[in-house]
Amino acid sequence: MSGREPRRVAEGDPVPQQELGPVTRTHIIRFAGAGGDFNPLHHDPEFAREAGFDDVIAMGQMQAGMLASWLTDWCGVEHLRELDVRFLAPVQPGAILRLTGEVTGLTDSADEPLAGLALRATADGQEVVRANALVRRG
Repeated sequence: MSGREPRRVAEGDPVPQQELGPVTRTHIIRFAGAGGDFNPLHHDPEFAREAGFDDVIAMGQMQAGMLASWLTDWCGVEHLRELDVRFLAPVQPGAILRLTGEVTGLTDSADEPLAGLALRATADGQEVVRANALVRRG
């Protein structure tokens, strides 16, 4: 375990927000290659249009990974205990993701103090990912 101390937080504290993007086709294709997700919705604009989208869409796991990375940069991966993610809307190239969150509660479990977090990613004001996390707190 690393020497990073867990964050000291109080209910209602914000997680410092971050903006990522704009999302590019290159991001989407690189993620497809890394994860092996070659669904044509993610790389073939004609196929995506035939499926009812204006353009290709990013994988939900890409946004979830960005959200998880942002969270663990803040709290330390060694302090993450749970992360539940729900995908709400597709993300297309050009989107700028705004990641926000706040501490929703403090508990003690398994002999360690925990903080519950509500997290979200929005693109153009629309919520695209919602997540709940438990992190070890100081």
